[in-house]
Amino acid sequence: MKLLLAGLVLTLVVGAQAQWYRFPGEAAQGAKDMWRAYGDMKDANWKNSDKYFHARGNYDAARRGPGGRWAATVISNGREMIQGSNGRGHEDSAADQKANHWGRNGGDPNRFRPQGLPKNY
Repeated sequence: MKLLLAGLVLTLVVGAQAQWYRFPGEAAQGAKDMWRAYGDMKDANWKNSDKYFHARGNYDAARRGPGGRWAATVISNGREMIQGSNGRGHEDSAADQKANHWGRNGGDPNRFRPQGLPKNY
């Protein structure tokens, strides 16, 4: 009976931790997704599009898995903290964070898509 119980506990622990090795790769890919969204935002240079690119970057990164979600969280929070210390408005930062959370939690980034933004973004 003790052997059976030990085997069951071992199976549960190993099963829960079986994906730990994917985390660093997911985080790196998530960071690349965030960087790509930033580059697209700069390339598009479209008025009122920053919330869309915030949501899209977080959405793409979070779809990578827990590592991508973690990377999106760290990058988004770090960016807002740095920009907040540069005198940017609290309301704009809060709106950015709303878009970040929306995308990171699986919400469709197109909710924030500005009218007329080219389809390739």
